[in-house]
Amino acid sequence: MIGGRIYDAPPRKAISPYLVIGRHEIRPLGGTPSAGAGEAQEIVLTLSILSQAEGLAEARDTAAATRNALHNARLTLDGWRLVQMRVVFVDVYRGADGRTCLGLVRLRAAVEPQ
Repeated sequence: MIGGRIYDAPPRKAISPYLVIGRHEIRPLGGTPSAGAGEAQEIVLTLSILSQAEGLAEARDTAAATRNALHNARLTLDGWRLVQMRVVFVDVYRGADGRTCLGLVRLRAAVEPQ
């Protein structure tokens, strides 16, 4: 659906729909005050979806496809073991301009060093 259109900073004339890697938080899982390189961590990542199609259907379908692809996915990470990854939040809505349709997909991943 989105092909390779996943961006940290989308180009000015990006073809929609596309995903933008947004806010990400990293916290220690062990309850210690700082997440160091040698301890288990929780990562919360927000992906934003942008669609210029008429209506919410494309944004909703893209959000559903993103959720289906990432919920409980088994990814290989360099130097880390993915313990669990879940989609914890999905929202699709119309932008302030009344035309652009947006979506948010929030992931929670638990990782530990290998």
